[in-house]
Amino acid sequence: MTYQERLLKAIPGGAHTYSRGFDQYPENAPQILERGEGAYTYDIDGNRFLDYGMALRSVTLGYANKQINEAAIQQISYGNNLTRASAIELQAAELLIDTIDSIDMVKFTKNGSTATTAAIKLSRAFTGRDLVARCADHAFFSFDDWFIGSTPANLGVLKSDKKNTKMFSYNNIDSLQKLFETYPNQIACVILEPSVTEHPKDNFLQKVKSLCHKNGAVFILDEMITGFRWHLKGAQHYYGVEPDLCTFGKAMANGFSVAAIAGKREIMQLGSIEFQGTERLFMLSTTHGAEMSGLGAFVETIEFMRTNNVVEHLWSYGSKLVNLMNTVAKKFDLEKNFVAGGIECSPYYLTFDKDGQYSLGLRTLFSQEMIKNGVLIPWIAISYAHRDEELSITERALQRTFEVYKKAVDEGFDKYLSGDVIKPVFRKVN
Repeated sequence: MTYQERLLKAIPGGAHTYSRGFDQYPENAPQILERGEGAYTYDIDGNRFLDYGMALRSVTLGYANKQINEAAIQQISYGNNLTRASAIELQAAELLIDTIDSIDMVKFTKNGSTATTAAIKLSRAFTGRDLVARCADHAFFSFDDWFIGSTPANLGVLKSDKKNTKMFSYNNIDSLQKLFETYPNQIACVILEPSVTEHPKDNFLQKVKSLCHKNGAVFILDEMITGFRWHLKGAQHYYGVEPDLCTFGKAMANGFSVAAIAGKREIMQLGSIEFQGTERLFMLSTTHGAEMSGLGAFVETIEFMRTNNVVEHLWSYGSKLVNLMNTVAKKFDLEKNFVAGGIECSPYYLTFDKDGQYSLGLRTLFSQEMIKNGVLIPWIAISYAHRDEELSITERALQRTFEVYKKAVDEGFDKYLSGDVIKPVFRKVN
């Protein structure tokens, strides 16, 4: 059997994250990876790929960073998980509080879904309301039913969960205002990312916060992706707005499993135990939530980022990469068929057919050809390990890829694509 067949036999979906599934990659993508180092990953046969996936954006310094690994190993030598709170647990909590201006208290967990769901639970307890307003333009918030129920892939979700989540549009304050008018005194919270592909316009985030507070709802910013990438203090600092609650993960610990729910004391303390006589909110409880190796990695990651100006590098490299991709595309008269853009520290690329329609087929073909030329680029995630050499490797791969891509635009991608077109993660039917 192939590795893919073995994976599908042993693991539902063949991976533990849907975006790692085989349906998200062209046929020639490595079926299984063995290790990563710096900006590169290696498959089990030793083939090397310049990686722009960076473990679903969780690795911002580079794979197997020695300084971070040593910090994690030190905590492993201390026992990794103790009977009561550990010293690194307190150090990490106080570090996050000192780093992010809006945070008074924090609870660590192992994944983003748990953190965002804890934020929803806190908001419902704080307001006594049921409804959640979430941004329709942001791809993923949680595997829990409050979110999944609002997607096409909602099999197994209760009808009550489906109806309790309402959606609004990013940079469209009227769409959120309409929700508050339609469901007066029913919305517990509003959750969105500070930004994804574009900056907030016309003080959008400030207006969201104002609407929330005017209508008695909790304002939640999900910083799983933006945190420690837009700014060391988060995108909330970059855009000049303080949420009531915020969630972090991904870039916190350079690939180690650390996420957090954090925010204002008046809300966070609802999940506490020191106030006798108050109704108890069982916020979250995770045996491995404060695993010492991950928290040691988090503390060292923040120190490394401060010392080495990592955030500035992400913005700089991203700007160079976007310019490079668009410049090479233009050389092949493909500027209308391939577009790189977005926010420089977290760019994107889009693929369009000759009629100007977005094309998953061409996106699959682009990924296929880049893999042939040694570059794994399902999306664009930049790390500190991406330097001038990696930019040169990318340029050579783009030159060769666009030779084929140009033909595919003119003649149709079917002639040049091997295997199936990649599919949307959130779809009704496999």
